[in-house]
Amino acid sequence: MSGPVVLIVDDERTLARAIKAFLIAEGFEAEVAGDAESALPMLERLRPEVVFTDMRLPGMSGIEFLKRVREFDAAVPVIIMTAHGTIAGAVEAVKLGAFDYLKKPVDLEELRLLADRAREHSQIRQELSYYRRRAKGGVPLAGLLGDSPPMRELADRVRQIAALDETPPILITGETGTGKGLVARTIHGTSARSTRPFIDVNCTALPATLMEAELFGHERGAFTDAKESNIGLFEAAEGGYLFLDEIGDVELALQGKLLKAIEDRVVRRVGGVRDRKVDVRILAATNRDLERDAQADRFRKDLYFRLAVIPLRLPPLRERGDDVLLLAETFLRRFCAKYGKDVRTISDAAARRLLDYPWPGNVRELSHVIERAVLWSQGPELEAEQLSLAVPSSFDRGAATLSRPADPAEHEGGSSGQVDLEHVERGMIEQALRDEGGNQTRAATRLGISRDTLRYRLKKFGLSG
Repeated sequence: MSGPVVLIVDDERTLARAIKAFLIAEGFEAEVAGDAESALPMLERLRPEVVFTDMRLPGMSGIEFLKRVREFDAAVPVIIMTAHGTIAGAVEAVKLGAFDYLKKPVDLEELRLLADRAREHSQIRQELSYYRRRAKGGVPLAGLLGDSPPMRELADRVRQIAALDETPPILITGETGTGKGLVARTIHGTSARSTRPFIDVNCTALPATLMEAELFGHERGAFTDAKESNIGLFEAAEGGYLFLDEIGDVELALQGKLLKAIEDRVVRRVGGVRDRKVDVRILAATNRDLERDAQADRFRKDLYFRLAVIPLRLPPLRERGDDVLLLAETFLRRFCAKYGKDVRTISDAAARRLLDYPWPGNVRELSHVIERAVLWSQGPELEAEQLSLAVPSSFDRGAATLSRPADPAEHEGGSSGQVDLEHVERGMIEQALRDEGGNQTRAATRLGISRDTLRYRLKKFGLSG
């Protein structure tokens, strides 16, 4: 079983190996580098919780290495090891941000105490930072834009999740383009683990033959190209979050091992014989109906139930009413800044077009549409023609009912063979309100649209709800 990861940087190999063996015996996971240059890439791979480095190293000095570690992650405590003649330099290193220094010859018991104290200090700093941010007015949910009821409910749930000390697996569901990855990053960014790793795994992009080694790591010689041992993504996410995007595409053969890793919080590298304990929170996302897949034996039932301890459903954009305009204005500002444009407003006709369009590609499609419109714009106002959106005829928020053809005789001034869609739409809204006694919520449900969308159309047609 592995424990906290410690990186030891020292060109005295005998001493470094002795420290490594001692720390492993004390429950740590320790690795050694003979110089700073070889230690730098190990920072990304190992994500150490404590670093011990000699003051004098071949090539890059210990002081310079300290600066590089702090650039990589200022929360990682660095302890300088120094001979008697360089204590003054070690004190200077502490002033530059080192956690402490340790005199050579090294007292191993003192070293262990320093390692424990450094870890505790780092954890306390992270927790204080988190609670200070919360005390200033709540955890910010940057990126979760929207004031529609579904988005307000989603934001409340994300805040509740962020306040949990122990977080069970979270399953984020929703259509393609609804922002599942954004919600996953928001959960990580507002949690007490925000300073720890967020590892994003696209389960669709990883070939099935490589996924096990990518997730769990592999030992040297485990397969033909395994020329050295590598940690997996579970270990890389230590202390933070592992985001399994498109989890529904993981092959059944691997799902059992994935379940064991999530349940027991241990992984075994491919070709290895030792279980390694991991402290990782799991986020998973899919646009598939995993419950239905589980019932059809296309996805393991036990894995589905384990992942869906906290389900989060992201509403499609067509259910979010006037959030469409809020998002459009946000994207407008973003892309104007990106491309040096001066489009300040969205015309009424463009706003109507945005609200009427069904957005099968959801928020991602809206972003692309606004980006293209900004590029084509030539004035201070974004016009409907620049959106390049066809007026919906069969897939509206009303699930094709609001725009179905009616008898030409019903149209005001319409000629035979032509359909006045706005007249049909107005008539259906009036009928729904009559049927529901003027109750807007029930009328919106009857029409298959959101209450916000119904309110917009009541205003559009000059109706009094």
